[in-house]
Amino acid sequence: MEKKNIRILVVDDEETLCEGLRTYLELEGYTVDASLSAEEALKRDLSVYDLLLLDIMMDGVSGTEMATIVRNRESTFDMPIIFLTAKDSLDDMVSGLKLADDYISKPYEIKNLLARIEAVLRRSSRHRLMVKGVSCDRASMACYVDGHHVKMPRKEFEILALLLENPGRVFTREELISRIWPDNVIVVDRAVDVHVARIRGKIAPYSRHIVARTGYGYGWED
Repeated sequence: MEKKNIRILVVDDEETLCEGLRTYLELEGYTVDASLSAEEALKRDLSVYDLLLLDIMMDGVSGTEMATIVRNRESTFDMPIIFLTAKDSLDDMVSGLKLADDYISKPYEIKNLLARIEAVLRRSSRHRLMVKGVSCDRASMACYVDGHHVKMPRKEFEILALLLENPGRVFTREELISRIWPDNVIVVDRAVDVHVARIRGKIAPYSRHIVARTGYGYGWED
């Protein structure tokens, strides 16, 4: 998944830190929102976010209380959470990791935080896109059909993942070439047809969901 498609919510009642972190993450390419309290954050539709960066020590609803609420909601129970906190004792860390996926003590190095974010996102099940019995895991670049791993070269994987991410949309061959192949590589339309034929063979019995529009391109339809 491209960084611009990854949505992160930062929740911290220290406005300078909150906005500073938001700026850093946006410069890295992520899509970022920020809230200055848990109460404000909980008014949002949290299910749209891929990661929650959450300060523990906040006035009102604390970070741990908010994390508990998030974990108890069906729409967000698997939400990746990283605690950011000035509490750095071993007991605090152990307690925090019972609710969160990682725990970083303040002050932190931004490079360390970015590395931790990438690691948590790689492990997140939210990066596995499933339609019918076919799923593509962007983090591991793996494809599964009815839970069974299917070997698929990168170009085939990218085409299938793109179609799954955009059900109902038909991509022209030119669009697929521009999105999947490097700019300096010359690719003919026939190459797209060959890749799609191979994909169909590998995802049976779901191959019929990849539809062809004569003279145009391909899409995924339920």
